[in-house]
Amino acid sequence: MGIYATVTIIFLLPLVAKMTEIPPGCKIRITSRGLEMLKYETQKFVEQELENITIPEMHGKEGRFQYSITDVKITELNLTADLSFQPTAGLLFEVHNSSITVSFQRRILYWFFYDEGRINASADGVNIHTALDFAKDELGRLKISNVTCDASIAKMRAKFGGTLGRVYDFVATFLTTGMRFILNQQICPALNHAALVLINQLLETIPVRAEVDKYVGIDYSLLSDPVVTGTSLDMDFRGMFYDLQNEKDTLVNYAVNPVVREYDRMIYLALSEYFFDSGLYSYFKGGVFRMHISNDRMPKDLEMLLRTTYFGAIMMLNPALMEAPISLELEVTSAPTSTIKTSGASVAVHSGVRVLALPPGKAPVQLSSMTMESKFNAKVSMRGKRLSIHLDLRRFKIFSNQSALESLALIPLQAPLKTMLQITVVPLINNYTKRGVRIPLPDGIDFIEEVVEYHNGYIIVGANLHFRSGLRELIERKQAGETDNTD
Repeated sequence: MGIYATVTIIFLLPLVAKMTEIPPGCKIRITSRGLEMLKYETQKFVEQELENITIPEMHGKEGRFQYSITDVKITELNLTADLSFQPTAGLLFEVHNSSITVSFQRRILYWFFYDEGRINASADGVNIHTALDFAKDELGRLKISNVTCDASIAKMRAKFGGTLGRVYDFVATFLTTGMRFILNQQICPALNHAALVLINQLLETIPVRAEVDKYVGIDYSLLSDPVVTGTSLDMDFRGMFYDLQNEKDTLVNYAVNPVVREYDRMIYLALSEYFFDSGLYSYFKGGVFRMHISNDRMPKDLEMLLRTTYFGAIMMLNPALMEAPISLELEVTSAPTSTIKTSGASVAVHSGVRVLALPPGKAPVQLSSMTMESKFNAKVSMRGKRLSIHLDLRRFKIFSNQSALESLALIPLQAPLKTMLQITVVPLINNYTKRGVRIPLPDGIDFIEEVVEYHNGYIIVGANLHFRSGLRELIERKQAGETDNTD
């Protein structure tokens, strides 16, 4: 291989690598404003974890003193905490110049004198530095991959009471030094367990690959590790629906890569056209887009118009069919596609329509077939953490599969068929889609005050966050096997 060819390959390698990257169908950005809310919940959670620290008993002898320290409890925490983004890694939780009050039972023997009672001690100058690294695991799930923790207590003070309080106040320094060392040794293990075990359990409630209904599932696996800057944490998800009966038959993503530039709200969700097209494709492959309209679901005026339109065909086939009910059979012939522009979103649908006579006790008789092209306005909305779509029929056209002449004869059917779609088919679709699909958020955390913006090729939902309960309660629900039924 020549030098020119080698140099060419070297320059093309980054371009080839970029071309093989899978663009995300779904993006989420958490901003500094979102971190402010998370800071409050995190501080409360940390305080609950520290209150549950188990401090071992202390027994020993110092000269003529014998002592026993038992039933150590943390009674009060006054934490000054901060939570910030740690660029390229994750989050940084820090506690500065705070205090922890503990209470414990003491038993002290000095010569022939015995004394016992409770002591309140104050640990001052408490500083905790905890760095949380985020990554995707082998399944594409978000997790805390590593915790770096450093804790220190500047000093600890205790005031003895009881009959010998003044006699052995000097022992307080000895006992509190030991207590400070033990307490300091317990802080980081408690926070490591809280992050690597408890918080990761909560992150497991984010759907990665889950069923949406009995027809399709959705893949929210992370495509890469989160990108963390000083002002945001950005995550790229696959955002792809798939047919449950054939999970390997998926749509290739050629859509625009969503770009999130905003920071004003707590969280942003960006969804490309691929997110919606993969859903439409999967439902199409699952055979969902078929409908038979007859009997009570067939408007009487439309049935009369169909009977009049196809009077000649009926007489030529079999005059006895004149009294047979008329039905319509609708089937989408290709996967519908979505288009997102700054003016809004729409869905284009191509369908085949068969007009059938239904003689009692006999096989249906086809009177005609036609092609139907329709376009729907699609309004995207969020509720909690479920994304839903509401459709409105915007354009509608039918033409015959047999001849141009028959297409002209179908013109009187345009308005009645459009009305039938609006009052029969569209409400059925909207009733089905109003439950929506869950977005990748943990249990107990919802979107509120949502604003939907339409861009060329994608939408962005900006919102604030609402915790339905504290982190501790959410984790306990997960441990109890409870699921989030309100999403």
